[in-house]
Order: sequence, then structure tokens, then C-alpha cells
Amino acid sequence: MTKKTSFQDNLIHFLISNAVPIIFIALSAVAIPISRFSPQYLVQEMLVRLARDSFLVLSLLIPIMAGMGLNFGMVLGAMAGEIGLILITDWNVVGIPGMLLAMIISTPLAIFLGWMCGVILNKAKGREMVTSFILGFFMNGVYQLIVLYGFGSVFPIKSPDLVLSRGFGIRNVTNLENIRKCLDNFIPLTIGGVSIPVATFLVIAVFCIFVVWFRKTKLGQDMRAVGQDMEVADSAGIPVERTRIISIVISTVLACYGQILFLQNIGTMNTYNSHEQAGMFAIAALLVGGASVTKATIPNVFLGVVLFHLMFVVSPMAGKYLIGEAQLGEYFRVFVSYGIIAIALVLHAWRRQRDKERARRALRGNA
Repeated sequence: MTKKTSFQDNLIHFLISNAVPIIFIALSAVAIPISRFSPQYLVQEMLVRLARDSFLVLSLLIPIMAGMGLNFGMVLGAMAGEIGLILITDWNVVGIPGMLLAMIISTPLAIFLGWMCGVILNKAKGREMVTSFILGFFMNGVYQLIVLYGFGSVFPIKSPDLVLSRGFGIRNVTNLENIRKCLDNFIPLTIGGVSIPVATFLVIAVFCIFVVWFRKTKLGQDMRAVGQDMEVADSAGIPVERTRIISIVISTVLACYGQILFLQNIGTMNTYNSHEQAGMFAIAALLVGGASVTKATIPNVFLGVVLFHLMFVVSPMAGKYLIGEAQLGEYFRVFVSYGIIAIALVLHAWRRQRDKERARRALRGNA
């Protein structure tokens, strides 16, 4: 193979590997001037959304490392976090102590749900993403049954602001004013009119250090070996199924904490479907950052959150100034969140096919 052919092949491989972030960067470059937002406003919005969503997206990294793909089952952890938030709201525990208490309450539930999810996914090897997606729908029904009929009847809820007028069931919207931005405003810092949630970024930084450290541990190395080839890992004496379950448990617990951080920033909770949006948007953001179902890094997380939410912010106004219809931008936002997952999965299948062809050419000595 000549140098020119090799360069073209590498360029095509690079473009295919980074097609999704390149598309989003191009769209953002067009939409930002049209939206007429000031740079200060966009910087403030991106900082807020980075602090709000990064923890949730980071929770997806460990299952990918273990070869289990995108963990759509992270919504189970988000549900556990929401149950903790409902309880601390009823008990009127405010501020950082309230947020920590919600995490403590939710942790055993998240561990159980993660273990259950891991066991089920071990029964469906090779179809983990579809299985976890359907499992999320199933557990959503269980969650709604508990919140709609269990709270107030089986589990006592005293606050009249939470309980429906019939005496049981939680209202559609839960006001989280008791913990709203308690972490974001814990260390106030404003530079050039831009407010920076320092404490939240410190928590995210600790999480990133944990991920880097975890990859170097024995368990992290085992997960990487399982993710590369389960049969080889099993031959090497690694307990494959146990390792896969642990990866899902860790991801579910971290998603639980991520949902609590997310909702403390928002300040209100859509009781019956906040977790659905969190899971879908987190996965879409990770894919926008250039991750695939087999490989994801910390830079993919932050790049994805910025690009994904940049389009969310600018697309409605760009649609309004471009054709006079802001609603078109809203439709575009919904299209982006679902369509990007489909595009990323198609590109992943395409890349795998091309990688196989490259490997075959290399073996024949043509690469």
C-alpha cells in the first residue's frame, strides 16, 4: 500500500470514528451566530449544564469498560435517587445534609436494583443494551405503582404538599426547594458576571480521579479483560459474570447520585418521568462526544455534554430567527436526543465492519 493510500485510509477512518462530534461542531458553528446569544450567556449555560449532567454521564463509563455497552438500566439508579428525594422532602431535611441523606437512603435500593439488572443482563449476553432498555420500562411501571399507590398508604407521607388530595400517591411535581442548588452555591464564585458552581465541579473532579484510579485496580483490569473477550477472561480465571454484575451495580449507584445532583440543580422533580429523560439525554450526550458502545473516555463525557447542550440552547432561537418558528427548534431538540443514538449505533456497526476489513488487509500484507 502506498503512503497516499495509507493517508486516505487513515483520514477516512478518522472521519468515520469522529463523525458524530464533527456533525455537531458544524451545526453549532452555523446555529450560534443565528441564535444571537451573547458569549457570556452561552458560557454561563454550558457551565451550569456541565455541572448538572456530567456526573450522570460519567456513570456510563464503567459498564462500557466491562463490554456491556450503553447502560440504559441507569434509569433504575435514577429512580432510587428520586425515592430518596421524595422522603427527605417529606421529612423537610434541607441543604447539604438533606442531599447526603437522600444519597444514603437511595444507596441500598440502587445496589439491589443494580444487582438485579446485572443478573438479568448476564442471562442476555450480547443483547445487553436492548435488555436494559426494556428493563428500564418494566421497572418504570413498578416505580410508578409504588409512588402512585404505595406512598401515603404503605409508606407514610405526612406532607400535604406531596400527597394527592385522595390521601395517597405523590403529586406530579415534587418541589425540591429544600435542597435547590445547595451544592452549586456551596462555594460561590463569580468571574466576569459568570457564576461557577465550584463545589459541584470539585465533586465531578473527584469522580474523574476515581474512574482513572479504578481502571488501574485489579477489578478495573478484570473489567477491561472481560470487555475485550469474555472467553479469554474466563480462561484466565476471571469471574466473568460476577465482574459484569459489579460493573452494573457501580454504574447504578453512581447514576443514583448523579440524578440527585441533577435534581438539586433543577430544584423541582417531575415525579413520574424525570428518570426517563435523564437516562436518554445522558446516553445521547456521551455518544455526541465521540464515544461508542465499546469505548468511552472522560474527554468524551465533557465534549459530549457541551456539544449536546449547546445545540439544545441555540436551536430554538436559531429556528425562530431563521424561519420565524421557535417550535421547530424544540422539535429539533427531541429529534437530536433520539436520532443521535440511532446514528451512533449505525456508525458503530459500520466502523466494526471497516475495522474487520482493515484487519484482513493487514494480515494479507496490503495495509
